[in-house]
Amino acid sequence: MIKSINLRTEPIFTLILKMSWPSIIAMIAMSVYNLIDTFWLARLSSQSLAALTICFPIQLIFAAIGVGTGVGAGSFSARMFGAGRVLQAQQTAGQIFSLSIFFGFIIILCVLFFHDAILILFGASQDILPLCRDYLIIIVFSAPFLFFSMMSNSLLRVEGRPLLSMYVVLISSIVSAILDPLLIFGVGPFPEMGIKGAAFAAVIAQFIACLFSIYFMQLKSSKYQLKWQYLSPDIPIINSIYATGFPSIVINLIVSFLLIIYNHILSQFGSLTLAALGIFFRVNALVTMVLFGIGFGLMPIVGFSDGAKLHIRLRKSVLVALKVATIFATVSSILLFIFADTIVACFTKDPALLAIATPALRINILALVFTAPTIIFINMFMGLGKGNLAMFLLFFRDIILLTPLLIVLSSWKGLLGAWFALPIANFIAFFVVLFWANRELRRFGNN
Repeated sequence: MIKSINLRTEPIFTLILKMSWPSIIAMIAMSVYNLIDTFWLARLSSQSLAALTICFPIQLIFAAIGVGTGVGAGSFSARMFGAGRVLQAQQTAGQIFSLSIFFGFIIILCVLFFHDAILILFGASQDILPLCRDYLIIIVFSAPFLFFSMMSNSLLRVEGRPLLSMYVVLISSIVSAILDPLLIFGVGPFPEMGIKGAAFAAVIAQFIACLFSIYFMQLKSSKYQLKWQYLSPDIPIINSIYATGFPSIVINLIVSFLLIIYNHILSQFGSLTLAALGIFFRVNALVTMVLFGIGFGLMPIVGFSDGAKLHIRLRKSVLVALKVATIFATVSSILLFIFADTIVACFTKDPALLAIATPALRINILALVFTAPTIIFINMFMGLGKGNLAMFLLFFRDIILLTPLLIVLSSWKGLLGAWFALPIANFIAFFVVLFWANRELRRFGNN
């Protein structure tokens, strides 16, 4: 039986490691799966990889709903456990079950009726629109399962069982990674399905992950209870979930919106540039997912410490997570810069694509050193239930700073300008986030 971690008494550095490493492994597994997806579809054709890049921000909308609701549920649940209000924390588990079904149904209907309009809005050109359509119409049926897995993942971490949340993601990633080449290329008894195979692999994997999530939530060792009376909508609890969850959804939607802008701007440079964006984004995500793993590990510690009025412990936890994340980001940036050409060559042998993707990777990893503390502070705000502040700070970075920089620099310096927009925006935004973080941390210094 997996023991729960004591958020109140565990030594801080040990606690950060215990809470973060399962999330880190889970995030890496997701990134590795995305890299495998990219690897096989790049082998299929550059058009397939471009189609995947177009659909990726649509999938991020699915993730925005799941992660955002999970963050809200986790933050609320952590504060309830910290304050000793166990019943309200338990009832949260039932609410995410109902919310997953509701949002899944809405998303499926929207895609089935408006798929072409959605894809064109997200930057699909006529030459890759059929491939985009083939992928999207299948992948959308994973939405309800994805929602529940993501929402329950946050609750498992909050009750001190991050290992179980890691297992769910690992199961999904492993199943997808195994099925991908079998269904894409038709190995053995499996039919050759091309890009549709990648979509079917994802749906099957998310369904299995959802079953495991439900199983883990119903274990006798769980602090939660999926009782029938908890499944019906409870408006006060839902409002509490989305007090933090809605800003988190908006934050993730901002990322999706940003990728739409990238897709539209880069499409003028050809489908190879979109393929290069797909490679860069997934390699970069391998590092940022680790940073998010550290942040996700920190968030329930912050929420619990705030609810229990352990403010000195809260402050120390944030500073430890900050040091770990910054050191990791710095080392990763150096390694990615040195080996960028070798890494890109793992995905493609096309000289034209190599020439575009390699400098894209080298330029954009410059943002990682400033991204690391930003992610930690954003998760701190989420743990404190200050989702609106987190939303504003990321809105400032991605919409007020990055979007205009992307448009202006790409018009002025072409593709090179487009690649430099991200590190410049992250550099400026870092100091704004740091100002608000210092202001918040000063409140916890001596009480």
